[in-house]
Amino acid sequence: MKKRAALVSIVSNTSLVLIKTFTGLVTGSIAVLSEAFHSGTDLMASLMAFLAVREAERPADEQHPFGHGKFENLSGLFESALILVASGFIYYESIKRLIVGSELRMAWLALAVMAFSAVINLIVSWYLFRVSRKTDSIALEADARHLRADVYSSSGVFIGLGTVHLTGLQAIDPLVGAVIATFILLEGMMLGKRSIEGLLDRALPPEEIEIIREVLDAHRGVIKEYHELKTRKAGSDRHIELHMVVCREERIEETHRTMDSIEKALRERLPRSRVVIHPEPCTHHSEECPQNCYWLSIRKHSEESQNS
Repeated sequence: MKKRAALVSIVSNTSLVLIKTFTGLVTGSIAVLSEAFHSGTDLMASLMAFLAVREAERPADEQHPFGHGKFENLSGLFESALILVASGFIYYESIKRLIVGSELRMAWLALAVMAFSAVINLIVSWYLFRVSRKTDSIALEADARHLRADVYSSSGVFIGLGTVHLTGLQAIDPLVGAVIATFILLEGMMLGKRSIEGLLDRALPPEEIEIIREVLDAHRGVIKEYHELKTRKAGSDRHIELHMVVCREERIEETHRTMDSIEKALRERLPRSRVVIHPEPCTHHSEECPQNCYWLSIRKHSEESQNS
Protein backbone atom coordinates (compact mmCIF):
# COMPACT_ATOMS: atom_id res chain seq x y z
CA MET A 1 0.00 0.00 0.00
CA LYS A 2 2.82 2.43 0.88
CA LYS A 3 4.77 1.77 -2.33
CA ARG A 4 1.66 2.11 -4.52
CA ALA A 5 0.83 5.48 -2.94
CA ALA A 6 4.40 6.73 -3.46
CA LEU A 7 4.31 5.64 -7.13
CA VAL A 8 1.03 7.51 -7.69
CA SER A 9 2.71 10.65 -6.37
CA ILE A 10 5.74 10.17 -8.65
CA VAL A 11 3.57 9.79 -11.77
CA SER A 12 1.39 12.82 -10.99
CA ASN A 13 4.36 15.06 -10.18
CA THR A 14 6.27 14.06 -13.31
CA SER A 15 3.25 14.94 -15.45
CA LEU A 16 2.74 18.30 -13.72
CA VAL A 17 6.41 19.31 -14.09
CA LEU A 18 6.25 18.74 -17.85
CA ILE A 19 2.89 20.52 -18.26
CA LYS A 20 3.85 23.56 -16.15
CA THR A 21 7.25 23.97 -17.80
CA PHE A 22 5.68 23.94 -21.27
CA THR A 23 2.93 26.35 -20.21
CA GLY A 24 5.37 28.73 -18.53
CA LEU A 25 7.54 28.93 -21.66
CA VAL A 26 4.53 29.46 -23.95
CA THR A 27 2.80 32.10 -21.83
CA GLY A 28 5.94 33.82 -20.55
CA SER A 29 4.58 33.61 -17.00
CA ILE A 30 7.27 33.63 -14.33
CA ALA A 31 4.65 32.52 -11.81
CA VAL A 32 3.90 29.38 -13.81
CA LEU A 33 7.61 28.66 -14.27
CA SER A 34 8.11 29.02 -10.51
CA GLU A 35 5.27 26.54 -10.09
CA ALA A 36 7.12 24.15 -12.42
CA PHE A 37 10.13 24.47 -10.12
CA HIS A 38 7.88 23.84 -7.12
CA SER A 39 6.49 20.69 -8.75
CA GLY A 40 10.08 19.65 -9.44
CA THR A 41 10.76 19.69 -5.71
CA ASP A 42 7.53 17.70 -5.27
CA LEU A 43 8.87 15.10 -7.69
CA MET A 44 12.15 14.86 -5.77
CA ALA A 45 10.17 14.52 -2.54
CA SER A 46 8.03 11.75 -4.06
CA LEU A 47 11.13 9.85 -5.14
CA MET A 48 12.57 10.24 -1.65
CA ALA A 49 9.31 9.01 -0.11
CA PHE A 50 9.28 5.94 -2.37
CA LEU A 51 12.90 5.06 -1.51
CA ALA A 52 12.32 5.72 2.20
CA VAL A 53 9.21 3.53 2.33
CA ARG A 54 11.01 0.72 0.52
CA GLU A 55 14.02 0.90 2.85
CA ALA A 56 11.94 1.32 6.02
CA GLU A 57 10.04 -1.91 5.32
CA ARG A 58 13.23 -3.97 5.18
CA PRO A 59 13.55 -6.33 8.16
CA ALA A 60 16.18 -5.81 10.84
CA ASP A 61 19.67 -7.16 10.13
CA GLU A 62 23.04 -7.37 11.89
CA GLN A 63 23.98 -3.79 11.00
CA HIS A 64 20.52 -2.43 11.82
CA PRO A 65 19.15 -4.57 14.68
CA PHE A 66 16.38 -2.04 15.40
CA GLY A 67 15.17 -2.04 11.79
CA HIS A 68 15.25 0.66 9.12
CA GLY A 69 12.27 2.78 10.22
CA LYS A 70 14.26 6.00 10.53
CA PHE A 71 14.68 6.15 6.78
CA GLU A 72 11.19 7.66 6.85
CA ASN A 73 12.28 10.33 9.33
CA LEU A 74 15.28 11.18 7.15
CA SER A 75 13.00 11.43 4.13
CA GLY A 76 10.64 13.72 6.02
CA LEU A 77 13.52 15.99 7.02
CA PHE A 78 14.78 16.14 3.43
CA GLU A 79 11.31 16.95 2.12
CA SER A 80 10.95 19.66 4.76
CA ALA A 81 14.14 21.24 3.42
CA LEU A 82 12.74 21.09 -0.12
CA ILE A 83 9.53 22.81 1.00
CA LEU A 84 11.57 25.60 2.61
CA VAL A 85 13.64 25.98 -0.59
CA ALA A 86 10.45 26.15 -2.67
CA SER A 87 8.96 28.84 -0.44
CA GLY A 88 12.20 30.83 -0.64
CA PHE A 89 12.17 30.59 -4.44
CA ILE A 90 8.57 31.85 -4.59
CA TYR A 91 9.46 34.76 -2.29
CA TYR A 92 12.37 35.60 -4.59
CA GLU A 93 10.23 35.47 -7.74
CA SER A 94 7.51 37.55 -6.10
CA ILE A 95 9.92 40.33 -5.16
CA LYS A 96 11.52 40.16 -8.59
CA ARG A 97 8.16 40.53 -10.34
CA LEU A 98 7.23 43.48 -8.11
CA ILE A 99 10.42 45.26 -9.20
CA VAL A 100 10.78 44.20 -12.84
CA GLY A 101 7.24 43.23 -13.83
CA SER A 102 6.29 40.81 -16.62
CA GLU A 103 3.96 40.43 -19.57
CA LEU A 104 1.41 37.64 -19.58
CA ARG A 105 0.45 35.88 -22.84
CA MET A 106 -2.34 33.36 -23.36
CA ALA A 107 -3.64 33.84 -19.84
CA TRP A 108 -6.43 31.30 -20.38
CA LEU A 109 -3.85 28.51 -20.82
CA ALA A 110 -1.97 29.45 -17.64
CA LEU A 111 -5.24 29.64 -15.69
CA ALA A 112 -6.39 26.25 -16.97
CA VAL A 113 -3.09 24.57 -16.07
CA MET A 114 -3.07 26.07 -12.56
CA ALA A 115 -6.63 24.92 -11.94
CA PHE A 116 -5.82 21.45 -13.25
CA SER A 117 -2.68 21.27 -11.08
CA ALA A 118 -4.55 22.32 -7.93
CA VAL A 119 -7.27 19.69 -8.44
CA ILE A 120 -4.83 16.85 -9.21
CA ASN A 121 -2.60 17.64 -6.24
CA LEU A 122 -5.61 17.96 -3.94
CA ILE A 123 -6.79 14.46 -4.93
CA VAL A 124 -3.32 12.87 -4.69
CA SER A 125 -2.50 14.59 -1.36
CA TRP A 126 -5.82 13.40 0.09
CA TYR A 127 -4.99 9.85 -1.00
CA LEU A 128 -1.47 10.06 0.48
CA PHE A 129 -2.77 11.46 3.78
CA ARG A 130 -5.27 8.59 3.95
CA VAL A 131 -2.60 5.95 3.34
CA SER A 132 -0.13 7.63 5.73
CA ARG A 133 -2.69 7.52 8.56
CA LYS A 134 -3.47 3.85 7.89
CA THR A 135 0.21 2.83 7.73
CA ASP A 136 1.56 5.48 10.15
CA SER A 137 4.12 6.53 7.53
CA ILE A 138 5.83 9.88 8.11
CA ALA A 139 7.42 9.70 4.63
CA LEU A 140 4.01 9.57 2.93
CA GLU A 141 2.68 12.24 5.28
CA ALA A 142 5.62 14.44 4.28
CA ASP A 143 4.88 13.86 0.61
CA ALA A 144 1.20 14.64 1.19
CA ARG A 145 2.05 17.89 2.96
CA HIS A 146 4.37 18.81 0.10
CA LEU A 147 1.55 18.31 -2.41
CA ARG A 148 -0.92 20.17 -0.19
CA ALA A 149 1.51 23.10 -0.21
CA ASP A 150 1.48 22.90 -4.02
CA VAL A 151 -2.33 23.13 -3.94
CA TYR A 152 -2.03 26.40 -2.02
CA SER A 153 0.58 27.82 -4.38
CA SER A 154 -1.29 26.76 -7.54
CA SER A 155 -4.49 28.30 -6.19
CA GLY A 156 -2.66 31.50 -5.34
CA VAL A 157 -1.10 31.71 -8.79
CA PHE A 158 -4.51 31.05 -10.36
CA ILE A 159 -6.09 33.89 -8.37
CA GLY A 160 -3.18 36.20 -9.13
CA LEU A 161 -3.14 35.48 -12.86
CA GLY A 162 -6.93 35.80 -13.05
CA THR A 163 -6.88 39.15 -11.26
CA VAL A 164 -4.05 40.44 -13.42
CA HIS A 165 -5.87 39.33 -16.57
CA LEU A 166 -9.10 41.06 -15.53
CA THR A 167 -7.69 44.28 -14.02
CA GLY A 168 -4.25 44.66 -15.56
CA LEU A 169 -2.72 45.21 -12.09
CA GLN A 170 0.56 43.31 -12.43
CA ALA A 171 1.53 43.79 -8.75
CA ILE A 172 -1.31 41.56 -7.49
CA ASP A 173 0.30 38.36 -8.78
CA PRO A 174 3.58 38.58 -6.78
CA LEU A 175 1.75 39.75 -3.65
CA VAL A 176 -0.50 36.69 -3.72
CA GLY A 177 2.58 34.54 -4.38
CA ALA A 178 4.25 35.89 -1.23
CA VAL A 179 1.18 35.03 0.88
CA ILE A 180 1.12 31.48 -0.50
CA ALA A 181 4.87 31.14 0.15
CA THR A 182 4.18 31.92 3.82
CA PHE A 183 1.72 29.01 4.07
CA ILE A 184 4.27 26.73 2.39
CA LEU A 185 6.96 27.88 4.82
CA LEU A 186 4.78 26.97 7.83
CA GLU A 187 4.06 23.51 6.35
CA GLY A 188 7.79 22.87 5.95
CA MET A 189 8.57 23.96 9.51
CA MET A 190 5.89 21.66 10.97
CA LEU A 191 7.13 18.70 8.96
CA GLY A 192 10.77 19.37 9.87
CA LYS A 193 9.87 19.51 13.57
CA ARG A 194 8.16 16.08 13.44
CA SER A 195 11.02 14.50 11.50
CA ILE A 196 13.68 15.82 13.89
CA GLU A 197 11.71 14.59 16.91
CA GLY A 198 11.76 11.06 15.45
CA LEU A 199 15.49 11.21 14.76
CA LEU A 200 16.15 12.36 18.34
CA ASP A 201 14.16 9.41 19.78
CA ARG A 202 11.48 11.52 21.38
CA ALA A 203 9.03 9.55 23.54
CA LEU A 204 5.68 8.46 22.13
CA PRO A 205 2.84 11.00 22.47
CA PRO A 206 0.99 11.19 25.83
CA GLU A 207 -2.12 9.42 24.51
CA GLU A 208 -0.03 6.41 23.46
CA ILE A 209 1.85 6.38 26.78
CA GLU A 210 -1.56 6.27 28.49
CA ILE A 211 -2.51 3.21 26.39
CA ILE A 212 0.69 1.46 27.52
CA ARG A 213 -0.12 2.21 31.16
CA GLU A 214 -3.67 0.91 30.71
CA VAL A 215 -2.35 -2.40 29.35
CA LEU A 216 0.14 -2.74 32.21
CA ASP A 217 -2.47 -1.83 34.83
CA ALA A 218 -4.75 -4.51 33.41
CA HIS A 219 -2.06 -7.05 34.42
CA ARG A 220 -1.72 -5.76 37.99
CA GLY A 221 -3.02 -9.08 39.28
CA VAL A 222 0.11 -10.93 38.15
CA ILE A 223 2.83 -8.27 38.23
CA LYS A 224 4.01 -6.35 41.29
CA GLU A 225 5.00 -3.14 39.56
CA TYR A 226 6.83 -1.76 36.55
CA HIS A 227 9.38 0.97 36.05
CA GLU A 228 12.03 2.26 33.61
CA LEU A 229 9.34 2.68 30.93
CA LYS A 230 11.03 4.01 27.79
CA THR A 231 9.46 4.63 24.40
CA ARG A 232 10.53 5.97 21.02
CA LYS A 233 9.49 5.82 17.41
CA ALA A 234 11.40 5.08 14.19
CA GLY A 235 9.27 5.69 11.11
CA SER A 236 6.05 3.77 11.78
CA ASP A 237 7.72 1.37 14.27
CA ARG A 238 7.17 1.92 17.99
CA HIS A 239 9.81 0.73 20.45
CA ILE A 240 8.68 0.08 24.03
CA GLU A 241 10.98 -1.03 26.87
CA LEU A 242 10.23 -1.54 30.56
CA HIS A 243 11.26 -3.42 33.72
CA MET A 244 8.56 -5.65 35.24
CA VAL A 245 8.67 -6.83 38.85
CA VAL A 246 7.26 -10.32 39.50
CA CYS A 247 7.10 -12.64 42.51
CA ARG A 248 10.52 -14.10 43.38
CA GLU A 249 8.91 -17.55 43.76
CA GLU A 250 7.12 -17.42 40.41
CA ARG A 251 8.15 -20.02 37.81
CA ILE A 252 9.84 -18.79 34.62
CA GLU A 253 7.00 -20.28 32.56
CA GLU A 254 4.49 -18.10 34.39
CA THR A 255 6.62 -14.98 33.94
CA HIS A 256 7.06 -15.69 30.26
CA ARG A 257 3.32 -16.19 29.83
CA THR A 258 2.67 -12.82 31.47
CA MET A 259 5.21 -11.10 29.22
CA ASP A 260 3.63 -12.66 26.12
CA SER A 261 0.20 -11.45 27.22
CA ILE A 262 1.45 -7.89 27.75
CA GLU A 263 3.28 -7.82 24.42
CA LYS A 264 0.23 -9.13 22.55
CA ALA A 265 -2.06 -6.55 24.17
CA LEU A 266 0.33 -3.70 23.35
CA ARG A 267 0.64 -4.76 19.70
CA GLU A 268 -3.16 -4.93 19.41
CA ARG A 269 -3.59 -1.41 20.81
CA LEU A 270 -0.47 0.08 19.18
CA PRO A 271 0.33 -1.62 15.84
CA ARG A 272 3.95 -2.19 14.78
CA SER A 273 5.16 -2.11 18.39
CA ARG A 274 8.41 -3.80 19.32
CA VAL A 275 8.30 -4.60 23.02
CA VAL A 276 11.24 -5.50 25.26
CA ILE A 277 10.44 -6.49 28.88
CA HIS A 278 13.10 -7.08 31.52
CA PRO A 279 11.66 -9.18 34.42
CA GLU A 280 12.92 -8.53 37.95
CA PRO A 281 12.23 -10.54 41.15
CA CYS A 282 10.29 -8.90 43.95
CA THR A 283 12.55 -7.89 46.87
CA HIS A 284 9.98 -8.95 49.50
CA HIS A 285 10.50 -12.29 51.25
CA SER A 286 7.52 -14.57 51.69
CA GLU A 287 6.76 -13.35 55.22
CA GLU A 288 6.98 -9.71 54.03
CA CYS A 289 4.50 -10.00 51.16
CA PRO A 290 1.59 -7.53 51.42
CA GLN A 291 -1.78 -9.11 52.21
CA ASN A 292 -3.21 -8.23 48.78
CA CYS A 293 -0.36 -9.96 46.93
CA TYR A 294 -1.79 -12.16 44.16
CA TRP A 295 0.93 -14.81 44.39
CA LEU A 296 0.69 -14.88 48.20
CA SER A 297 -2.98 -15.83 47.92
CA ILE A 298 -2.14 -18.50 45.33
CA ARG A 299 0.59 -19.89 47.60
CA LYS A 300 -1.72 -19.95 50.65
CA HIS A 301 -4.39 -21.70 48.61
CA SER A 302 -1.85 -24.31 47.47
CA GLU A 303 -0.62 -24.88 51.03
CA GLU A 304 -4.18 -25.26 52.33
CA SER A 305 -4.93 -27.78 49.59
CA GLN A 306 -1.86 -29.81 50.50
CA ASN A 307 -2.65 -29.77 54.22
CA SER A 308 -6.19 -30.91 53.66
